[in-house]
Amino acid sequence: MRIFFNPWIMITLFVVLPVLLSLRNPRGEPQNPITQTTTSSSSSSSSSFFGTSFGTVKLANTFPFEFNLRIRDGSNLQYDFYRGTCPKAEDIIRSSVADIFFDQRSFAASILRLFFHDCFIQGCDASLLLEDRNSSYEKQAIPNLTLKGFDKIDLIKEEVEQECPGVVSCADIIALAARDAVLLAGGPFYPVLTGRRDSRQSYFQEATDQIPRPDDNVTRTLQLFNLRGFNARETVSLLGAHNIGNIGCDFIQQRLYNFQGTRQPDPSIPLDFLADMKRNCPPDNKNTSTNNSTNEFSTFTISKPMNVHDSNKKGMSYAQALSSISSGKSLDTHYYQSLLQGRGLLFSDQQLMAQEKTARLVSAYASDDGSTFRMDFAAVMLKLSNLDVLTGNQGEVRLNCSQLRNS
Repeated sequence: MRIFFNPWIMITLFVVLPVLLSLRNPRGEPQNPITQTTTSSSSSSSSSFFGTSFGTVKLANTFPFEFNLRIRDGSNLQYDFYRGTCPKAEDIIRSSVADIFFDQRSFAASILRLFFHDCFIQGCDASLLLEDRNSSYEKQAIPNLTLKGFDKIDLIKEEVEQECPGVVSCADIIALAARDAVLLAGGPFYPVLTGRRDSRQSYFQEATDQIPRPDDNVTRTLQLFNLRGFNARETVSLLGAHNIGNIGCDFIQQRLYNFQGTRQPDPSIPLDFLADMKRNCPPDNKNTSTNNSTNEFSTFTISKPMNVHDSNKKGMSYAQALSSISSGKSLDTHYYQSLLQGRGLLFSDQQLMAQEKTARLVSAYASDDGSTFRMDFAAVMLKLSNLDVLTGNQGEVRLNCSQLRNS
């Protein structure tokens, strides 16, 4: 009897098993680094993600909103969920992503950011894509105004719909497209289970309040991620996504010209780097004027709806920040090396060096050939992709990603 050897099975085992093991043991990191900041006790951040916890927690003196801790762990997702209903779905998505990427390399950064913003608010349910003529929706929230890639997701959805109408969810398309784009951008492979359903509602206020801001300090950043089950190591690893793409001047202006309302630059920026940043991002009076109100978004660099088509025409990458020969289009360690030198583009990024625990993690990721970061990034992207997903009879499968099925 002849035995056929499939090399792809071995490759998959070598890639997937270390990722799954990494999720079980996050290398000795405390499971809940900021439990003292919550007003109710909870299980560790790792177990609260993989388990099922219900309830409401309010951070003391930090957040004006209550956060629902119902976390579905993705256990109802499956490998190759569409094998019987749309067997070519993942191949179509992979091919479409490759076509878009090689035509527009910035797509990897765009889809990665879009995927994060979707998953961070009520889970990976494509609620970010939904539009509503009668009320505000997530796309309109200030932190989402500069997102790009919606049109590309629509193109991929159209390709899939031609093959099998009404079968593959927009939530799955985003998750798979993000994975494939990360790989094309030089990042690690990680497995993505499928079977997500699309949300029937959008969450404008939650997106407005809860998306991390570029002026956040390290405490708030860790709290926001911890509420979603991510510990400090996972948070620092996930922020490594800033390795690719440009950070638009809109996100840097306040730090350069009106830091915390002082009409002065952030004093922590090294002078030579400050000069480089100002050269790349000259003053813009629309975004740097002093705001005397207490609006917490005044330092988000946007006090009014911005022209999305004009955003990010100017900006910097972390490769530029490091002044290296790196292209800035690959997921490597130059983000962490930049932070070690005090050359973080965003205040929130540089704040990772303000706390001993996160500073040690930054140093660890910057100190080797990138293998530690790549392994951890793969693990945390797998975890993010399973966050609070809708499955089974929950939600729906949209025919058009921006519209409810019955609209």
